[in-house]
Amino acid sequence: MRNSAVLAVRRSVLCALSCAALSAALPVASAAAPQPREASRVPFTARYQAVQHGGIVRAANSSAKGVQGTESVNDGAAIAYVDVDSDPNTYNSSRAELAVPAGARVSWARLYWGGNLRVGEQKPPEDNGRVLIAEPGGRYKALLADTLIGHRTADGADAFQASADVTELVRSSRSGQWTVAQINVAMGRSPVGGWGGWTLVAAYEKASEPLRRIGVWDGFETVGPRSGDLRVPLDGNRYGKATGGRLGMIAYDGDRGTSGDYLAVETHRSKSVRLSDSANSANDVMNSSITEFGTGGTVRSPDRTNTLGYDSDVFDLRGALRDGADRVHVRTGSRKDTVWLGALFFQADVRP
Repeated sequence: MRNSAVLAVRRSVLCALSCAALSAALPVASAAAPQPREASRVPFTARYQAVQHGGIVRAANSSAKGVQGTESVNDGAAIAYVDVDSDPNTYNSSRAELAVPAGARVSWARLYWGGNLRVGEQKPPEDNGRVLIAEPGGRYKALLADTLIGHRTADGADAFQASADVTELVRSSRSGQWTVAQINVAMGRSPVGGWGGWTLVAAYEKASEPLRRIGVWDGFETVGPRSGDLRVPLDGNRYGKATGGRLGMIAYDGDRGTSGDYLAVETHRSKSVRLSDSANSANDVMNSSITEFGTGGTVRSPDRTNTLGYDSDVFDLRGALRDGADRVHVRTGSRKDTVWLGALFFQADVRP
């Protein structure tokens, strides 16, 4: 495995050279710009909200894989990098398609990325806020985080999440697979395992689609046996019976097969519905998967079912909203596992 100190230094140098050379190509970031500060806890707040004809889509993939390729959980597994491009200057990269409907206009887009810096090797945090991104058919561009980075060392891990606005880049791009590289994640083996990945979230407008409320909330919070549950108020509006909608979640270090973690939607003061589907059980919802309504949902490279500690899932809200709602709040928790929650994204039809 390539986890020696020499190779770690070499990767850091290569990343710095690649980012510096490409930074001018992306107007939303500059390699010379100061990076935002880090905090061990970032409370969840609204990042984007709108009422518009359209919806919300996402692309996502993992940056880590098992060395043997047969691991069921990332705890104790030997973790290596995913690297799908042909660029010798990148040591991790993966791709996924952002399925913006034909004829739609992207109104907002943001890239989220994160991982664990402490596995067999210890990665320095200086590159937490820097990645490379390439639009479909394009070349890598340097991207720097533009907001507070969540970074917490606890429970045997050194976890972080960063994000940056990419609206103009996504709005001007063509359809196809996006590539994200050089996420600052470690590889090797540790009791808590290694993980890393990225999710590109985009809101779009299209006149022929229903009028919907759309929102994205992000932060960096820990849920687990010692840290307790997390409750995030998403929407205080009323919804009629049989309203259609979806809820997306980005989380880190959810172990497949470790029960006790859940994602619930509170639609009334006395009603809470645990979300689940064919790929995510109600008692193991953070299970190292990238799914949409229980299926793969989008084109990815690589397209592994088990993403070893990275979750980016989209759930159908029709069951939770079957009887209507006077609010939409999300509650998540984990009885056995320590999980870092990074973002929630939501859409619901204004009229059923």
